Amino acid sequence: MRDDEFFMQQALVEANKSLEKGEVPVGAVLISGDKVLSRAFNEPIRANDPTAHAEIIALRKACLKRRNYRLSDCDLYVTLEPCVMCIGAAVHARIRRLVFGAYDPKGGAVESVMNFPFEEMNHRIETKGGVLADECSRILKDFFSIKRTSKT
Repeated sequence: MRDDEFFMQQALVEANKSLEKGEVPVGAVLISGDKVLSRAFNEPIRANDPTAHAEIIALRKACLKRRNYRLSDCDLYVTLEPCVMCIGAAVHARIRRLVFGAYDPKGGAVESVMNFPFEEMNHRIETKGGVLADECSRILKDFFSIKRTSKT
């Protein structure tokens, strides 16, 4: 049985790792059954790579581990609603289920800025948003608050 809060807590651990490195604190955990297959955190600044979002890195690691680009028995937990790039990658990987924490009113492509057009795609992902939303939002708000005050 899935425990969404348990796996979101693990994604929050990853988000804290990106926070420690000065990256926007987003974390992701990809599971198969009740086992973690991969975990990742945002690294676009360190990697000089705009695609180095937590979701993409977690997908890449899992695909390499499995030696397969299809992850149809897997669920992806991420602390922030994915952008269009990340939800697109999850569709192509055939992720079974996406669970996210905080909604992203500026870039979320699941429900916030756009509703991803799953009905137009050849694969539909079950989605659930708002899991541990307060905790997931708090780490982001604190990060950006510190960034704003350090610029003044």
